[in-house]
Amino acid sequence: MKTKLALCAAALLCATHVQAQSAVTLYGIIDEGLQFVSNNKNVVNGHNVGGRQYTLDSTNGINGSRWGMRGTEDLGGGLAALFTLESGVNLNNGQFAQGGTAFGRQAFVGLSDKTLGMVTLGRQYDSIFYYVQPVSTMGYFGSTAFSHPGDLDNLNNSLRLNNTIRYTSVNYRGLTFGGEWSLGGQPGNVTGGSGYNAGVAYANGPFAVAAAYEYFKNPTGATAGTGFFTDNANGASQLSGVLNSGYASAASYQVMTGGATYTIGSALVGLAYSNVQYGNIAALGGNTAKFNTAEAGLKYQFTPAFSAGIGYMYTKGDAVSNGKGGSVGNQHFSQVAAIADYFLSKRTDFYAEASYQRASGESSTGAPAVANIGNLGDSSTTRQVEVRLAIRTRF
Repeated sequence: MKTKLALCAAALLCATHVQAQSAVTLYGIIDEGLQFVSNNKNVVNGHNVGGRQYTLDSTNGINGSRWGMRGTEDLGGGLAALFTLESGVNLNNGQFAQGGTAFGRQAFVGLSDKTLGMVTLGRQYDSIFYYVQPVSTMGYFGSTAFSHPGDLDNLNNSLRLNNTIRYTSVNYRGLTFGGEWSLGGQPGNVTGGSGYNAGVAYANGPFAVAAAYEYFKNPTGATAGTGFFTDNANGASQLSGVLNSGYASAASYQVMTGGATYTIGSALVGLAYSNVQYGNIAALGGNTAKFNTAEAGLKYQFTPAFSAGIGYMYTKGDAVSNGKGGSVGNQHFSQVAAIADYFLSKRTDFYAEASYQRASGESSTGAPAVANIGNLGDSSTTRQVEVRLAIRTRF
């Protein structure tokens, strides 16, 4: 009798374990390349001396190198618990990416329902990433070579949102939508340092279209790891180049963006647009700086293993009154980029890319505008070239 009771108890324990199904997955991407950047700014004895830069780089390719863990637990009735912890990695010095933030890419926990959608809490990407990026050149090419100057509109997801609550809908016959609220966490000031965003996307056969809106109050945090532009552990600001460093005292940041793609046989064509505004800039008498960017891309899948494409981007920064009878920021950027990608297997591929940007006008600081592809750094001239030869593998 004792033996039978022990066997029954063991069976019940096993049944309970099977009922609460759970899984944890370790995953990662390694993207390492030899990268060349021309005219990279180098200040020597107070003088701006441009120099060619050759480096091994693992953070500015199609995918920044990373490793992570994701887990799910089936709670029954279509409800599941989930989490993701994801860290960027710099292969060449072993340090964390995202300004030294341990889990700088993503760190969140939440619940998912098959009917109602998903709610997650933590450090996350914004709605621009989830909805508009897939229909932009940053989505179907995915490389920094196609990033807009300074990544003004965050389509290259240079920044993540801390202290964020996110809702994502289920797919309603091709329609998806969602939104986020980032808590500022400032005592006595509920809205200080806070932000919100929302996005929507629709896909039907060969056609896809998406739009997103983002707003952040006091985007430059007073301490490291706070605010929007200063969200990483080292506190470095996204407003580091002369393109927009003059707008660091802005009281708000706003992005409106949208795009669409259409697939015709083996070819994909896409168009995207963004409007960025730095509002109520204290250093410029409370005025607002505006940027408008338009892009077009063409990707062709020659074989299941080989694809190539080209994109063109144009960015216009409007002149901003400095409150003293003058103005700054009347700047223009033209950029063309190309990429070729060959898969050796489902996990591993080689790719080559190149980008050329030309700037003109006056920067946010009042100095002459200079080129800056993505956030690779200010050029010492109005021109900049980036070339990358890389290998990428997944696990």
